Amino acid sequence: MAKHLVSVLRGTPSWPPPIWLMRQAGRYLPEYRALRARAGDFIALCTTPALAAEATLQPVRRFAMDGAILFSDILILPWALGYGLRFAEGEGPVLPRLEASDIARLDPGRLEAALSPVLEAVGLVRAGLDRDTALIGFAGAPFTVACYMIEGGGSKDHARTRTMAYRQPLDFERLMAVLTEATIASLSLQIAAGAEIVMLFDSWAGVLSPSLFRRFVALPAARIRAALGECFPEIPVIGFPRLAGGLLGMYAEISGVDAVGMDTAADPALVAAEVAAPVALQGNLDPAALLAGGAAMTAEVARIMGALRGRAHVFNLGHGILPETPPTHVAELVSLIRNSADAA
Repeated sequence: MAKHLVSVLRGTPSWPPPIWLMRQAGRYLPEYRALRARAGDFIALCTTPALAAEATLQPVRRFAMDGAILFSDILILPWALGYGLRFAEGEGPVLPRLEASDIARLDPGRLEAALSPVLEAVGLVRAGLDRDTALIGFAGAPFTVACYMIEGGGSKDHARTRTMAYRQPLDFERLMAVLTEATIASLSLQIAAGAEIVMLFDSWAGVLSPSLFRRFVALPAARIRAALGECFPEIPVIGFPRLAGGLLGMYAEISGVDAVGMDTAADPALVAAEVAAPVALQGNLDPAALLAGGAAMTAEVARIMGALRGRAHVFNLGHGILPETPPTHVAELVSLIRNSADAA
């Protein structure tokens, strides 16, 4: 029998829905903060198998989530391709600003060896999970990874990236092709190591015009989904084109993903009408509602659950857990979801 989360991602509705949360491992947990202090450097935390596995398992032990998402970072991929990466305290990721001449220096040949600690962590997590909890591997989608590389880190408007896509389309296509094939390789290695589900995080998909969205978000996702489907047809793929708004239906149709993640601003009822079943929907509680807890959170949970009753649905957030969130609120949320069966 398929695990609860896997079954729903394959299109089978269930009540109550399975639950896991983006950034369920992280700074809101005191045990994570202690682990992070031991590691010293964030990249070291991601690439030390025992530490990455422990970070992955911590929220599962606390809250009995239906899914354990591998503790890593979307920028481990360019790092594994030989691109510079560091995490500055209080600033986030810092990378060299990519120019067209840098694309040829990205080295897919070093990918598997560089990712070996990550893959070892996958195996450790798999061994540490019970039979009911599914292991989720992930990667940043090519466009979002390209954004960080071209901007040299985070950005408010990603103007440099968008300008390159318009002004240097052939160079941008070359970069996207390298990142797309590297993403396929990375996710395939994670699946071979034990991941039962994989997720594509396209955090900045919504900054693009519809034509560029189709070209650089939906079509690369389709290439990734098709390649994984050929080798691993039983593995569900979740696509999360954050801020996509009214383009979610187009994304689901073109990409062929098994589930679509909804961000905080998405209306679940509208998305359910736009994205045809059996594609599952994932989301989309506002992380601020989780931070607030209490009656406000309860009301938002009821609204989301009511809109998606009868649809294959994975309960999650619309973005990652905020660091100041009390762990008791996460426990309360899990209880609300699980106890909804009693109110059915």
